[in-house]
Amino acid sequence: MVITRELLIGGEEVPALSGRTTEDTNPFTGEVYATVAAAGPADITRAVDAAEAAFARWAALAPFARRAVFLKAADLLDARRERAAELMACEAGASRGWAYFNVALAANILRESAAAITAPRGEVLSAQEEGALGLALREPVGVVAAFAPWNAPLILGVRAVAAPLAAGNTVVVKPSEDAPVACGLFVADVLREAGLPDGVLNVVTNAREDAAGTADALISDSRVRAVNFTGSTEVGRIIGALAAGHLKPAVLELGGKNALIVLADADLDHAVDAAAFGVFQNSGQICMSGDRVLVHDSLAAEFTRRFTAKVAALPAGDPADPSTVIGPLVSARAVARVAALVEDAVAKGATALTGGGRPAGAVYPATVLTGVPKDAELHHAEAFGPVCVLDTFTDDDTAVALANDTESGLTCGIITENATRGLAVARRVRTGIVHINDQSVADEPQAPFGGVGASGYGRFGGRWGIEAFSHTRWVTIATQRAHYPF
Repeated sequence: MVITRELLIGGEEVPALSGRTTEDTNPFTGEVYATVAAAGPADITRAVDAAEAAFARWAALAPFARRAVFLKAADLLDARRERAAELMACEAGASRGWAYFNVALAANILRESAAAITAPRGEVLSAQEEGALGLALREPVGVVAAFAPWNAPLILGVRAVAAPLAAGNTVVVKPSEDAPVACGLFVADVLREAGLPDGVLNVVTNAREDAAGTADALISDSRVRAVNFTGSTEVGRIIGALAAGHLKPAVLELGGKNALIVLADADLDHAVDAAAFGVFQNSGQICMSGDRVLVHDSLAAEFTRRFTAKVAALPAGDPADPSTVIGPLVSARAVARVAALVEDAVAKGATALTGGGRPAGAVYPATVLTGVPKDAELHHAEAFGPVCVLDTFTDDDTAVALANDTESGLTCGIITENATRGLAVARRVRTGIVHINDQSVADEPQAPFGGVGASGYGRFGGRWGIEAFSHTRWVTIATQRAHYPF
């Protein structure tokens, strides 16, 4: 049965003013899973109208009342784990394990946001004038535009709205065309049932061909005060330029070209398991996925043998099968792109140790390449699929140079039994996140999450998320009357 959903504006589900809809397709079966309203610029204006109207009341609501909404929403999300898994499988081809992880982390993002609502905010300043009191107050900015991606729809759908809402803002979210229900409407359903007032969170879905126009309309509305976007670097540059053109702050969490560094003292069993997880979780469709596995020469032969064998045996196919690790990519476009990257690399001299070749429908085989030359597109481009490149190094300096040979700087994993050595390497790697004796894919709701360079700027998570979606005001109180020169 095909799901039908409308826009969510001002607490009501309404069709697009044009009456247009767009189809949401199951990537594994190719069948239409849902039909959603296709918003246009006029619908964006309606959504911002609703968010602007709801702002003052939401910002003034007692912190404990706001916190109660978030805590209830977290419990509701936990209780709907199976529904979430179905949505993620049917919209994004997600495996059951990945869906369960999304639910657990998204619920904890809501809980961490609830804690942030009642955390101390602002500072008392040392004033120059005798008897005066200076305050630095953190206050919500107003209406926030949020863009939520499909690949971790619950984690990133919740993250797109949680910190802005916790800071006292209202939000208009534009979910991905590839998972509009899971990363937008479903998240809103949970928050609304938890008691979020009408108009505080509005969801505008759109047809793919209208993506640029709706984004432009949302960011350019003068009542929108801040922007957050999680997605590709290519689109992130556009979003960032639009926001900057209107002098609006933005948090951009973009793509990565992440490395896993296996130092000479690494435990091989742990290194192989960590690499397999870090590269192939969610079929490599995670911004933190390990595109590159860099192994010390002394371990390279044995690591390659074990790793290649493990990758070749990863179960692939139907995301509804609990054993599946390599499920379908999100769309035919995504499959074609990954296949083209591998074909280009092999044509220019790379060797496929396992995988490669043609996909089976929407499922691309787990692939390990070596010897990828610098003129291959994959050398610089984010794979965003079940593909990694193996390379070797002779010393720590070379490992750092290889890891830093990218414009992107999101995350890195360093496998070592010596934490001191690992920290020394980590301090030289140019990424926003680094994990010592672990792989590159990790996320915790209280931690500052974001990258550097082409991986974006700004931070989600904990107090950093609250700061990103609030502004600082300087307020003084004179406890005695000043004397003026005239």
